[in-house]
Amino acid sequence: MMQQAPAFTIVILLLTSFWVPIIGMIKKESAYYLSLIAIFFSFLAACATLYTVITSGPIHYRMGGWPPPWGIEFVVDYLNGGVVVLISLISLLTTISAKKSVEQEIHRSKWPLFWSLYLLLILSLLGMTETGDMFNMYVYLEVSSLTAYGLIAMGERGALLASFNYVILGSVGASFYLLGVGYLYIATGSLNMADLNKILPAIYHSKVIFTAFAFFIVGIGLKMGLFPLHMWLPDAYTHAPSAISTLIAPTMTKVSAYVFFRIILSVFNPQFSWEVIPAATLLRWIAAVGIIYGSIMAIAQKDIKRMLAYSSISQIGYIVLGIALANQMGLIGGALHIFSHAFAKGCLFMIVMAVIYKTGIRNIDDFKGLNKKMPFTMAAFCLAAFSMIGVPPTAGFFSKWYLVLGTVSGRHWFLTAVILMSSLLNAVYFFRIIEKIYFSSFVGLVNGGHGHHEHHEVVAVAEAPLGMLVPILIMAAGILAVGLFNTQIIHLLLQFIVPKGLA
Repeated sequence: MMQQAPAFTIVILLLTSFWVPIIGMIKKESAYYLSLIAIFFSFLAACATLYTVITSGPIHYRMGGWPPPWGIEFVVDYLNGGVVVLISLISLLTTISAKKSVEQEIHRSKWPLFWSLYLLLILSLLGMTETGDMFNMYVYLEVSSLTAYGLIAMGERGALLASFNYVILGSVGASFYLLGVGYLYIATGSLNMADLNKILPAIYHSKVIFTAFAFFIVGIGLKMGLFPLHMWLPDAYTHAPSAISTLIAPTMTKVSAYVFFRIILSVFNPQFSWEVIPAATLLRWIAAVGIIYGSIMAIAQKDIKRMLAYSSISQIGYIVLGIALANQMGLIGGALHIFSHAFAKGCLFMIVMAVIYKTGIRNIDDFKGLNKKMPFTMAAFCLAAFSMIGVPPTAGFFSKWYLVLGTVSGRHWFLTAVILMSSLLNAVYFFRIIEKIYFSSFVGLVNGGHGHHEHHEVVAVAEAPLGMLVPILIMAAGILAVGLFNTQIIHLLLQFIVPKGLA
């Protein structure tokens, strides 16, 4: 049974996604519960997969028993084993917290379709993480995009245009990736990642390989929202249903970041990415500009979801910077930031979903005195904000600390300054919200979120429902856990991504 766990993470969601619309036609409410059960069992399969990796080493699961490179295989090692558990855990917590929000924001007739697409999106993210085949990666990449287009389009006014923009740019990104796959196959005759890693060094100076690498970087960079290929991201996060913003913000870009790691370190080995071509130098500059740009744009926003969207662009820059530093501390910092940012940003979007559900508030100026109404939710907001800024002992502090050590090790003093400056900018746009939450009188929204009404009297506590609050608190605990146990995470999972002999 444990041997089949990598396949179960996908198969359970795939089969359920077909049954959800059918059963949902009989009873709409059953679509949610069926989806929740499937995601829970997929999470258990993900945990079993990671346990097997830690105790017995990497897993090579051959689909249909066909050996690679002709057959497709799932390859689960220490890094992507951790990412699979991360994605499935956040998906499970998001699903638990999303029930009431979906019922509020999505028309009842669309519930079965919504949850079916939702399952397919999670399935595709897990498939992208586990696959060991470049074309199979493209298939999952397209499934994730197509389902995200449909889910984003179900959002508020402006969601259709945001989804259409994402369709255009997402199709461009997928086309770049597919062209890269084609060039690799022409040059090597293989699409298996491990096989490519052995074949490519002999033809590193081929212009075909240079072109393929460039296509991969642009295609995946567009999918992960890397500056300046981020144009789709702010509108998509802002106008999507709250449940979908909460799912895609901590998962989609993190899976794309993992794919970025995998292509640079495992398909093309670091020698090519850092020595044969100056990719590391270019990516360092792109990451640095993106980190500052995202932080400055976040300061300028009034809508909390849009602010968090621009914050994500900045945080993606940190992950890419870790890869581009091309040293041990940088790689560990970038990989750890995948985990720290996933928990922090997932927690923040869950909080925003709860606030919108309970009060209708989205404008940052209306967060005044909200701690009096939702004390536990706002305490979790502060913790997640501290992680984004990099305050110890949160996860964000340790991932940024390793990145700073990477910049010092590589003598990139300008990048050290960029990280410190960005943390100050993060403090600016988060502390302005914390100041309103704790040091201002409560402002409520009435009539379902339309119209302002000042409350200067004592405000009754009206926390988010338990179904929302408990996942928020678990995510907040995850922020502390990743921070406090960062050494164990590095020892068990992340140290293995560092190439041998790298200082």
